[in-house]
Amino acid sequence: MSRSQAVSRSQTADVVVAGQIARDLVLVVDEVPPEGGTAPVRERREMLGGKGANQAVALAQLGMRPALLGVVGCDDTGRRVLDQAHADGIDTSAVQRRDDTRTGLIVDVVDRAGRWRYLEDLPPSVQLTETDVAAGASLFTGARWASVQLQQPPEAALAVARHAREAGCKVALDGAPEDAKHSGDLLVLADVVRADGREAAMLAGTPVSSGGEARRAAADILRRGPSLVALAVDGTGNLLAWPDGDVLLPLTRTHVADTTGAGDAFMAGLIAALDRGDGPVQAGRFAVAAAGATVGHPGGRPGLTRRALDEQLALLDAAERETTAGGAR
Repeated sequence: MSRSQAVSRSQTADVVVAGQIARDLVLVVDEVPPEGGTAPVRERREMLGGKGANQAVALAQLGMRPALLGVVGCDDTGRRVLDQAHADGIDTSAVQRRDDTRTGLIVDVVDRAGRWRYLEDLPPSVQLTETDVAAGASLFTGARWASVQLQQPPEAALAVARHAREAGCKVALDGAPEDAKHSGDLLVLADVVRADGREAAMLAGTPVSSGGEARRAAADILRRGPSLVALAVDGTGNLLAWPDGDVLLPLTRTHVADTTGAGDAFMAGLIAALDRGDGPVQAGRFAVAAAGATVGHPGGRPGLTRRALDEQLALLDAAERETTAGGAR
């Protein structure tokens, strides 16, 4: 049995985000202790989290009106995270609250080198179902975008993409389904795809560890439906590819405390920039800036202020100059 969180909407959402909603507990330590050891916690943060919620927060900070489509439990934690989402300007009217279900919990343990380890309590009952999607279908009416986290069950992700398409929304896919047999059906419905190196390899069926491999993978993905593909290349940067070209945006010299949430902020920045009419290169640069503005603090909650974004765009300018100068030598 489930029931929807009753939160009124005064305006239609611009973008519907389908994905995980959870409570995040972030613990910063100098070093993760060995077996039988202990370590003092240097910093502790508790917040609304999960990939769907992180992206919705980022979109709200970028001036869009996001709605969440996800699942929490009928417990105090579920109430608190939805209260926080509502305070962040997110429409939670279609979030399902399940009886006899505990709200998801993600523990992010980060050491002083920025290396993270996740402990996840995400029971199957906090994942979206096709029934949940049908119950929230009215969200898509009037929206311009739907963003689908592919860590959700593929049947639910397909239902989101189909409802969005029928309502005239553009569809952005984030990640890759664990079961590759669903990739083709999802890509046909997509306008935009974002993936990290592991996810890109799952989508394209080939390794993605260099710019050249990313270009080949992006070309394969573009042939299957999307008009814009963004692939992370570990240690190098982010490749943006579209039917007429591509650009590889380099990594910047920004301080990295925790990469949690960087991909969520990237996708939010990409959607917001495309929605305002930016072309692929400018949208990609803005997305990189949003990701860079998120990795400087522990935890995945973004802080996308104008100042933070401008600082990251300046760092990207410098990185592009260094790349150009290095190539000219």
